[in-house]
Amino acid sequence: MSEVSIEKTQILQKYLDLDQRGKIIAEYVWVDGTGHLRSKGRTLNKVITSLDQLPEWNFDGSSTNQAPGNDSDIYLKPCAYYPDPFRRGDNIVVLAECYNNDGTPNKFNHRHEAAKLFAAHKDEEIWFGLEQEYTLFDMYDGVYGWPKGGYPAPQGPYYCGVGAGKVYARDVIEAHYRACLYAGVEISGINAEVMPSQWEFQVGPCTGIDMGDQLWIARYFLHRVAEEFGVKISFHPKPLKEGDWNGAGCHTNVSTKNMRAPGGMKYIDAAIEKLSKRHAEHIRLYGADNEQRLTGRHETASMTNFCAGVANRGASIRIPRSVAKEGYGYFEDRRPASNIDPYLVTGIMCETVCGAIENADMSKEFDRESS
Repeated sequence: MSEVSIEKTQILQKYLDLDQRGKIIAEYVWVDGTGHLRSKGRTLNKVITSLDQLPEWNFDGSSTNQAPGNDSDIYLKPCAYYPDPFRRGDNIVVLAECYNNDGTPNKFNHRHEAAKLFAAHKDEEIWFGLEQEYTLFDMYDGVYGWPKGGYPAPQGPYYCGVGAGKVYARDVIEAHYRACLYAGVEISGINAEVMPSQWEFQVGPCTGIDMGDQLWIARYFLHRVAEEFGVKISFHPKPLKEGDWNGAGCHTNVSTKNMRAPGGMKYIDAAIEKLSKRHAEHIRLYGADNEQRLTGRHETASMTNFCAGVANRGASIRIPRSVAKEGYGYFEDRRPASNIDPYLVTGIMCETVCGAIENADMSKEFDRESS
């Protein structure tokens, strides 16, 4: 790997230690029209203590696939903010929603509709936990640490592995873990995955719209950390199409307050029955190229058939063994791909399990984006 691809963080540090003279830097982050993250920074005159103190901003949507060139202004409305683990001090990272200049949500703003559903069903106290898998690549688009022009040994020793030749880039993963903890992200764990140079972090449990916010900001932190190490992050659900290698998912753990209470199994069963009737609608929102992953092999169910089972990692919906034994808890939807928009997935899950509301239908969000 070329040394120029890695940031000179030791040189940078002496500048990060300089007094900011009472100013703070707010890095605004948003989701663009291709499902990727963008960000830019601005100076603010005081320490931010509440969301309503953050100003709206704008950017050129014609450069992010969100607007035409003749009407390109897209507005950023802050929806959450976090301590900045890179600049530190009083500096912050701001997650923002995208709106058109007429005040309507941009067609790629899926948070807006999801928030309506969660507000309408707040009494259900729906919790989510997302298991984000991802793959590391080097600057030349080879899987990080793999032999040049070849392959490592077959899958087997890598999942939760320890030791050289089994685990790659643990420094990147540890740095990301600490960055999330510093920023207050509800990151609940990490592990090396089945394919070498594939990892997973888990976020949650989070309630309602907070789940999507936290996953997006954790992804932003991952890209920023990996940038410093000269490593690329891929959320593609099948980064290697050839060979006997696992794909990457974003397993979605779900529960309502009724499911979490003794006797909750009947509510879990009812939710699974509802999900079985909307399988195709959910799959449409469960990530691009997911058909390459959901083949019925490599710990996945078939994309075309819905099934559920206790402790079955080849099912669409897995009920943990402990939940079946105790009779209450949560279920895991194993269908979502690693590249999902979490607002779409958590939104349609809320809609299916808790019920749709007027003027909020997550299945239409896909059509709105595609138009």
